[in-house]
Amino acid sequence: MLYFPRWKSVLIWLVVLAGFIFALPNFFSAQQLAGLPDGFPKGQLITGLDLTGGTRVVMASPKATTQDLQKSVVVMNARLTELGYDNARLAVQNKNQIRAEVPDVYDAQLIKDLLSLKGEISFLQAKEVTTPDPRAEGLVPQDSEVIYSFDDPPVGYIVKKAPVLSGRDIADAEVGVNSRQDSVITLSLTDEGKKKLADFTRNHIGSALAVVIDNQIVSAPIIREEIADGSLQISGDFDLETLSNLGVVLHSGPLPAEMQVLEERTIASALGQNYASYGFIAALSALIVVALFMILSYGLLGVISALALAVNVMLVVAAVSVFGIAVGLATIAGLVLTIGMAVDSNILLFEKMREDRRNGYSVVQAIESGFARARACVLDANLTTLIAALVLLLFGSGPLYEFALIVTIGVITTLFTTYTFTRLLISLWVRQSRPTTVPARVLKLVPTNTKIGFMKLSRLTAAISAAACAAAAILYFSMGLNYGIDFDGGSVVELQSRDGAADLDNIRLRLSELNIDNARVVQGKNAQSAALLIGSQDAGDDAEQTVAVKLRDEFEQDYDFQRVEVVGPSVSDHLSKIGNAALWLALIGVFAYLWLRFRWQFALGAVLATVHDIVIMIGVFALFRFEYNLWSLAALLTVVGYSLNDTVVIYDRVRDNLRRYPHMRVSMLVDAAINQTLSRTILTSLVTLLALIPLYIFGGTDIGSFAVMMALGILIATYSSVYIAGPLLWLLGIKPSDVQDDMENQPSA
Repeated sequence: MLYFPRWKSVLIWLVVLAGFIFALPNFFSAQQLAGLPDGFPKGQLITGLDLTGGTRVVMASPKATTQDLQKSVVVMNARLTELGYDNARLAVQNKNQIRAEVPDVYDAQLIKDLLSLKGEISFLQAKEVTTPDPRAEGLVPQDSEVIYSFDDPPVGYIVKKAPVLSGRDIADAEVGVNSRQDSVITLSLTDEGKKKLADFTRNHIGSALAVVIDNQIVSAPIIREEIADGSLQISGDFDLETLSNLGVVLHSGPLPAEMQVLEERTIASALGQNYASYGFIAALSALIVVALFMILSYGLLGVISALALAVNVMLVVAAVSVFGIAVGLATIAGLVLTIGMAVDSNILLFEKMREDRRNGYSVVQAIESGFARARACVLDANLTTLIAALVLLLFGSGPLYEFALIVTIGVITTLFTTYTFTRLLISLWVRQSRPTTVPARVLKLVPTNTKIGFMKLSRLTAAISAAACAAAAILYFSMGLNYGIDFDGGSVVELQSRDGAADLDNIRLRLSELNIDNARVVQGKNAQSAALLIGSQDAGDDAEQTVAVKLRDEFEQDYDFQRVEVVGPSVSDHLSKIGNAALWLALIGVFAYLWLRFRWQFALGAVLATVHDIVIMIGVFALFRFEYNLWSLAALLTVVGYSLNDTVVIYDRVRDNLRRYPHMRVSMLVDAAINQTLSRTILTSLVTLLALIPLYIFGGTDIGSFAVMMALGILIATYSSVYIAGPLLWLLGIKPSDVQDDMENQPSA
């Protein structure tokens, strides 16, 4: 077990070296990287929107095909690039949606107008409407229709349906000024378009030629003479910026499908930079705290664990750099969870080593036995977490997807460092030092051989848990959850006063005059800030976007918009459905996996214990009115993985005891298993809680709430794995004979 052929050692070091090389560019500036040889990796971490500031917009086109969406992404990229936003990130998500992120741009309305405008242009013969209802009066011929202008109030025109010119006839579009110094868009036509325009204008002197964009008339100039040079100008009551954006849209060509804005989120640069600093400090602090704890708990083995942990994080950073994954608060949360998983794997190993040493094994035998006996347990614990992460990858989008992606990468790197790099370091230590004892610990939290009668308390704990679950159900059905905008729709806006303290009463007064339903104002993080919480308008996605426009028009003169989040009902309904589906699918997936690895009693017991944790957590959400949003869902799914991880470790030991002592009472075997794994259970829970403290302090509002919910989940999961999971196994009637056949060909835990 501790012998490594030279080729295997070299291969392990090559993987570590590759991770170092691919992570190294993050320590160089862009100028320094440019001076390095072409073959040297130059991929750096890409900071996400919540760490740099900018605008995120989600648009949908329900009837568009996948090909239409891909073409739309190309057109949108062209529009953004033409305006100089060449660092924008666009991607198709959830089959019919496009997610656009534009760093360092805080005008969400500009981005929405630029990307959602279809840009379909046509030139139609027109005649201004002179009566209130031309259709009712029979003034609209069969080959014509009525279209209205952008004006306020709009002006109606009777236009011919057959276009004189269309977008296909336009060769180029440029924004400039005419002889009267008015802003105009000058269109250059193709040869065929020139001929069409010359023929029409020659034969229709005195008629109006309406410029129609997305079924609205921009202008309708009167034809005074033949236009033979193929040059047209669009002007109107627009400012230069609006006309410039319109020119970009026309130059890039139309979108293949109509787009509707479903969601927008904007975060100011200062807030993003604060999050970036705090996020880095949170991750680094978690790494240092966990490393120190491991050194105090396991001595030299803890030092090896800390080195392996550093390599683990380095490999994650390398993977993120190579694949171009945007680093945001979600990825930092995933990294902290990876640190917890990696440490848990080492704790499992080291506890089994110490146990075997106490049982009379030599140091080398104890190390070899510890690795062998922990293999199945480490694999089960990581794979149950991986199942929850894969469910999020399947259903999630945005930050949830990024979080799940980091956790997935973290599971892979954790298994590598645990069973190759850590083992290699320990084998080098054994060969060099020839130790006669396992390194002593400075910190000892749990006595070596506890004999606590957990099963004697099973009736009491079952009653407590039943009462807690019943109370949680009553709270849920009577009070409901405090759904955030992710699941209920609405808007959240953070305002920062430009001069003095934020006047909350004045904000409330101005807000009431805007006729916005379900609106309230609360004090922000300091005296200069205020938060506007707007509930769903219950009138479709357009209504939510109208709210955002009204708020900007009303407050942008006096306040800086630090954060704007607008989620329409389409997105919130979708997130609500996939949230529930993700939770139950994760449980089903874990149940199936555990049934394959164990007997059905183990699988059912683990899932029931996890459902117990979920029910109580939902009750806590309802009782304390914690906001239930995407981060709450991520916390629940993470706790599902953590709870199952904890339970699987105990069940592995129960199965081992059932095989070794087939004639002992099951209740005694379960008690023994809980006591034998108690040190690992408490240490893992404690070290994960320690890792969450920096996340809570430095992670910002969303990540701080995530850390609190994770901490509550860990405490509940630790309780249930000890007091609920074990008694459930006994209640489900597990017998020694049930595991005899299963254990014949599997390593013991």
